[in-house]
Amino acid sequence: MTLPMTASTTPARWERRTQGPLLALAVLFAIAYAIPIVAPRAPQDLLTTCHVTNWVVWAAFAADYLVRLWLAEDRLRFVRGNPLALLAVVVPLAQPLRLLKLVSMLFLAGQRARMASQVRVTTYVAGSCLGLLVFGALAVLEVERDEPGASIHTLGDAVWWAFTTMTTVGYGDMAPTTGLGRMLAVGLMLSGIALLGVVTANIAAWFIARFEKDDVEERRQTEAIRELSEEVRALRGELAKLKGTQVEQ
Repeated sequence: MTLPMTASTTPARWERRTQGPLLALAVLFAIAYAIPIVAPRAPQDLLTTCHVTNWVVWAAFAADYLVRLWLAEDRLRFVRGNPLALLAVVVPLAQPLRLLKLVSMLFLAGQRARMASQVRVTTYVAGSCLGLLVFGALAVLEVERDEPGASIHTLGDAVWWAFTTMTTVGYGDMAPTTGLGRMLAVGLMLSGIALLGVVTANIAAWFIARFEKDDVEERRQTEAIRELSEEVRALRGELAKLKGTQVEQ
């Protein structure tokens, strides 16, 4: 049975109403994820609040996904076309997958925002770089901090490691020693390569568009000069005819 597509229950209307709250919840989830890692000795009440917040935000995203699935005309197509939304719901808040869930929630919230295509690409690239850098650092810090022989002990160490890993520089002064930490490193490396390609393509597209705009403007000016030259020649011809007529008179 499919819900009737009235003006108040269409998927587009639902997305317009929920995109703001979902973005706020994604940011709240990020904060609740970060606090226990940055301040593990924080009051227990605060840590419990962060844990509860994680589950509340997950429930909100799950409810949003189920509503959108119910409103979709082709539900199988909706599932195939929204992998990030599905990932944000089905990935549990287990230790190895928390970063993956966090990133998927942030991407989903950004995907729901209404922006122009160029602004969307720029926002995605900047947000992806910053999000993966910060939360990749938090994830590896959580995994590596208390391990014997680990070289990543502080948030500064983790951010430095994440930055050098994402940019594929890899100085080697810090490296994860656990299996999960190395999995995170592989993910950051691949993400860094992909984002670098997107950044390069976006910059190239901007220059090409700029050059094309300048070329169009130059052609327009050239055409205007040509038309003006033709008008001047025509006026000279008319002036010569007038002078000839005056001489004959």
